[in-house]
Amino acid sequence: MTLTAKEQSLLKDMKDSEQLCIDKYTRGATSAHDGQLKNLFSTLVENERSHLDLLTQIGNGTVPTMPSGGASFPTFSATYSSATQNQDAKDDAYLCQDALSGEKQVSSLYNTCIFEFTDNGVRSVLADIEKAEQNHGKMIYDYMKANGMYS
Repeated sequence: MTLTAKEQSLLKDMKDSEQLCIDKYTRGATSAHDGQLKNLFSTLVENERSHLDLLTQIGNGTVPTMPSGGASFPTFSATYSSATQNQDAKDDAYLCQDALSGEKQVSSLYNTCIFEFTDNGVRSVLADIEKAEQNHGKMIYDYMKANGMYS
């Protein structure tokens, strides 16, 4: 499979976005105060690395096969309440808001790119990655909701 110049440019944008997600989630896992949030960010780092690997395969001319298995959504217990006003809660809420905003942006990028690639196999892989990004957003939302950070 040979990519067009436009597809190569879009692929670079997606890879850069995945690397940014990896970097942000790595920092988030280090910076988060709540153990549940640390674990969530660590899980998302691995997911984003998998996406970056898939994009690298596409860049190398291969249409990869998506790993099997559906999304599993963790259940979060409240660490913070909506009444919690301590700095740890504020810091973790900021990390979540930033992460959720990033997931919205990355999902939107994938949505656009799906329409720009000509190979149906690549389009399918990109659609699967977009769905995974949406699931990441849901996990972050679920954490925020459980901890009174999202209204």
